[in-house]
Formats: sequence, structure tokens, C-alpha cells
Amino acid sequence: MDRVESVNRFRRNAVQVEEAQRRIEQHLKQLGVEEVSLENAYSRTLAEDLIAPDHMPHFRRSGMDGFAIMSSSTRGASPESPVLLEVIDTIPCGALPTKQLSQRTASRIMTGAMVPEQADAVIMLEMTEDLEVHGKTYISIKKEIHPGQNLTPIGHEITKGDGVLENGTVILAGETALLANFGFSRVKVYKRPTIAIFATGSELLPVEAPLCSGKIRNSNSYMLAALIRGAGGIPLLMGSIPDEADLAQTLILEAFSVADFVITSGGVSVGDYDILVDIFEKWNGKVLFNKVAMRPGSPTSAGIWNDQFLFAMSGNPGACFVGFELFVRPVILGMQGIQNRYAQEFTAFLGENFQKVNAYPRYVRGKAYVIDGKVFVKPVGMDQSSVTVSIKDSDCLIKIPPGGKGMLQGELVCALMLRG
Repeated sequence: MDRVESVNRFRRNAVQVEEAQRRIEQHLKQLGVEEVSLENAYSRTLAEDLIAPDHMPHFRRSGMDGFAIMSSSTRGASPESPVLLEVIDTIPCGALPTKQLSQRTASRIMTGAMVPEQADAVIMLEMTEDLEVHGKTYISIKKEIHPGQNLTPIGHEITKGDGVLENGTVILAGETALLANFGFSRVKVYKRPTIAIFATGSELLPVEAPLCSGKIRNSNSYMLAALIRGAGGIPLLMGSIPDEADLAQTLILEAFSVADFVITSGGVSVGDYDILVDIFEKWNGKVLFNKVAMRPGSPTSAGIWNDQFLFAMSGNPGACFVGFELFVRPVILGMQGIQNRYAQEFTAFLGENFQKVNAYPRYVRGKAYVIDGKVFVKPVGMDQSSVTVSIKDSDCLIKIPPGGKGMLQGELVCALMLRG
């Protein structure tokens, strides 16, 4: 590398995190739509508005095990003057009433069963006493029952024609239950993006390889694959690339034919062997940014090749993790039609002093906790971009503003809630 190229590596214009995200958003597109069975729809994003084809519930049902009655028949009932009603029918779940009720009769009914047309209330089994009179079964009621008691009316939850779920809804357990209730055995969902993952560096070993001096195992690729799966994407582990820029470019460009976009880790700094810098300088794609005003991960870079993203993350695991959460996860979610794709920001008290200073905002891997109703956050482990252990203990990123003094315990800070 000649002196001019070496100097150019240091001439990178840092953009703010929000500006980097804005540039990415300009090229973000949803993927196509596919139809899947309900059993395979969990965690997928709905790609259509669904309207209720029926009322829910579509018949009046009992909320208790007890007796269906006409509430007016209990008027004046008291311990001193109980009302007696003859039991003329038994209605289990799934069965239809077979007898018409009157002011003097009741039907034994189970939870969820269809209430007779004449009944307007259900009295709990525990509030009655059985007795036999001349071979007939009666119940004794010692309290007035109000209309509608323990009875779920038609359309109580959702009325026919109302919206059930909106386009962009992530289908979880509750959504699955609703879809099943309304008979949606198949649903249209957004396709999940496939992401090719490369790690760069001649120092990398396969995970199964024994350690040797000067080498490390390729852990970033597996971390990224797990993060991609957690965001709903499909990872393709493409292995590691040695420090050869031409080979790296060939492999990366080939990967665009089998993946929706590509992520690399390593090779984005200013060293002589940081090959992603060479690729971004020489390729025919568009560079969105090649430096972000943040710590860790300021060399994080992104570009576009034929409308497909290339994200180049730091080789340091902590910085790679932070870069993924800020820039890559929102893209994976957005391609699946998810609107709320950025990490939710919240305010908390800093649980301990943080006096490391920086010219850039710092995103510190942290842990949130509650004491006496107040939310606190504190860093977990060592705040170094090369540290891996703290990643597993983090549930938020604490935003430490730039400046020369850091922050003190008890001060209010902003933090980003990590998904999953």
C-alpha cells in the first residue's frame, strides 16, 4: 500500500448514529409476501389486514359451571326466603339446549356452553343447593341474580366485520390464538431475509479447530447468526476470508446472488490488513458511510450493491454486537414489514460511576434493574470492544454522551432496550 492510500484510511467523515440510520432507511425495502400455515406463522409478520368473519364469541356462552336462569325469577330471594327452580336440562360444552326455560326452571350448564335463549344469567354452582322433591331435582337460590351475570354475550370480544389483526403485526401466541379462533389456517406473511455472514482475518480459526498461538476462533459469525435468527432472518454462514482484498470482494459479490444482503465482521479499521476498507474504496457500489460517531464500533461501514446492503462490522465482538443492534437489526425487521424496528429508548438512573471519556457518544453494554420502583442501569463487565463475556449479560445499551467528565452514579441517562 502506498502512502496516499494509507493516509486516505484516516480521512473518514464520521456521521452521527441517527444520520447513519437515516441513510440506511432510504434504501430499505420490504421483501415479498408468502403464505404459510398457521402452525408455521409464529414470529412471522402479517402481510395483510384480517377482518373478523364472525362474532367472537358467536353464541352466548356461560362463564361458569352453574345454572342458566332467568334473572327475574330470583327477585326477592334471600336466606330467609329462597327461590326454588326445577332443573330441566343439562348443557355440556359443545351441546345445544334442549328445553325452554321459564320463571320456575333452570338448566345445569358447564363453563363455555351455550346459554338457552330464554336465560339472561348464570348462577354459580357454589351459590346453590340441590334438593329432591317428588322425584324432581330443584336448586335453592338465596340471593338475587342480576341480568348478564356470568354470561358472555355474542361479539363480546370482537364483532363480525371488525379488524382482527393489522398488516405488520408480529404473530406471537396471542395472535395465533385469535387466528385459530377465526379459522385462519393459512396467513400471508412477509418473507424472511437471508443474510450471508463472512468473517475476515487470517488469524481466524474454525470453531472446531484447536487453539494455536496467535490465532482465535471465529466467534463473531456465530454471534451474528444467532442475532439474525432472533430478528427473524435466515443466516448463511459463509466462513472466514483471509486478508486478501481481491478474494474477499469476489466472495462477497458472489454472496449477493444467494442472499438478500451481506454482513462482514473485521477488516474495517485503518490497519494495513483491513481489507473491507479497500473494497469500499474500489467497488462499483455506493458507500452510505464508513465511520460513525460512536464508541465502540466507529469504523462500522455500510454500502449498497445493486439495491442490496453490505454491512461491514468491527471485528471486536463488543463493537460488532453494538453495530448490529443499531444498524442491522432494524433492517432485518423492516424488510419483514415491522414498523417499530428500532430499540425502545428509556430513561434510568445510572447505578454506578462511569468516568471513561470520549469524543463520541458511547453505547455501553448494560443491565437494567428496579429498586423501590425506580429503574437503574449499570455497565456489565469490562467496557472494552474486544470483550465478549459482557454481551451475554446485557439487556440494554447505556448511552453516555460525549464530553470530558463521564457520568456519576445517580444521574439520569438514556438507554436502549435490547430485544430478545
